[in-house]
Amino acid sequence: MLLRHTKKEVADRKALVINPAKTCQPIGAMYAALGIHGCLPHSHGSQGCCAYHRSTLTRHYKEPISAATSSFTEGASVFGGQANLVQAIDNIFTVYEPEVIAVHTTCLSETIGDDLNQIRTKAQKEGKIPEGKTVIGAPTPSYVGSHVTGFSNMVKAMAQLAEPSGKKSGKVNVIPGWVEPSDMAEIKRLAGLIGVDITLFPDTSGVLDAPLTGEYKMFPDGGVTVSELKKSGDAIGTLALGEWCSADAARWLDSKCKVPCTVLDMPFGLAATDRFIDVLRTVAGVSVPDAVATERGQLVDMISDMHQYFYGKRVAIWGDPDQLISMCEFLVSLDMQPVYVVTGTPGKKFEKRIQEICEGQPFEVKVKAKGDMFLMHQWIKNEPVDLLIGNTYGKYIARDEDIPFLRWGFPILDRQGHQYFPTVGYKGGLRLLEKILTLFLDRKDRDDPERVFELVL
Repeated sequence: MLLRHTKKEVADRKALVINPAKTCQPIGAMYAALGIHGCLPHSHGSQGCCAYHRSTLTRHYKEPISAATSSFTEGASVFGGQANLVQAIDNIFTVYEPEVIAVHTTCLSETIGDDLNQIRTKAQKEGKIPEGKTVIGAPTPSYVGSHVTGFSNMVKAMAQLAEPSGKKSGKVNVIPGWVEPSDMAEIKRLAGLIGVDITLFPDTSGVLDAPLTGEYKMFPDGGVTVSELKKSGDAIGTLALGEWCSADAARWLDSKCKVPCTVLDMPFGLAATDRFIDVLRTVAGVSVPDAVATERGQLVDMISDMHQYFYGKRVAIWGDPDQLISMCEFLVSLDMQPVYVVTGTPGKKFEKRIQEICEGQPFEVKVKAKGDMFLMHQWIKNEPVDLLIGNTYGKYIARDEDIPFLRWGFPILDRQGHQYFPTVGYKGGLRLLEKILTLFLDRKDRDDPERVFELVL
């Protein structure tokens, strides 16, 4: 039983984390790697680590996640994992024939000091990497950062495949950050409507939302190709959607390949989508068609029609920094009140940004980077809210406090559809509103005195 605590007691806890609002780096790296066509992610560490990462992604995306492991034992833990990884690279290309192996480290391999670049060079010299095949790697120790950090590190490793020719291709790179496969497909659809040729990386659409055809494919048809990644250095610009997930790769392309980058918020909600559309059409030098304006108008219409249900509602929200920033802005634009905001990813910049979004609003926001779900529950115990928004692990708070709960973010383990239905863009905004309204209206029906009277009769 969770008891109410004073504000001082809530603030004083520093040495202990209870139910962290994050998971470990390699999960993010593995998800990003699945966005490369023909890629087999490889966990450089023990079998147990790899099994956990695969299991978590499988439970969220409801798809079998393929990944390899260096299978560390006591010997590798003492003498290093170089021999394991070189042998693994040889076995993987021989047996599974991927186009790319994307290696990420674990706590153990980072602690003993394995150098991925040196090991990859050794494998290349020994002929373990076939002609035309690629091996990339990213350091992802779990004791630093979060799954968001791991995603960012692997995306930066993808960007380092760029081979600029000196001639601009006219394409625009878009780095979507950690969003659902459906969201990546929606970003590509919007770009197509506007008439902009983009290279989206990573791109898990067509990989983790692939159809069931009766034929097993080790490597689905989706994903950004190595060829496209190599040509990303010839793009006319890069749009990084999210400071935490996407900015490092975009800035690397800017500094090394002279591809100008713009860091934007993830396009959740009205204002963030407006900015994404505006920058995309500006970089590409095109106009926004009526079809996109119509979608925007539909979202504005729904906000206007249903405003009475949103106004003044207090919200507790947790998840990843990039997603929370855009979602909080969207909630504020609806005249809702995101009073509690928690992420497990460290960074004071996040707290400052949330405070800026809520500045001047008629409520006080409590925000915590490197926070946990226990803290969130304490806040709610002391001052209740009307709505919870976050991943599956909020269901325990929702049950205890009888609060409507919108599952959103990562991971969602006990609901279906998030990999198929986008929440980015104007269409995604409509879906978010529909889900929020359904929760509020269901609660209104449940608490309706006339309905209670009918049930009694």
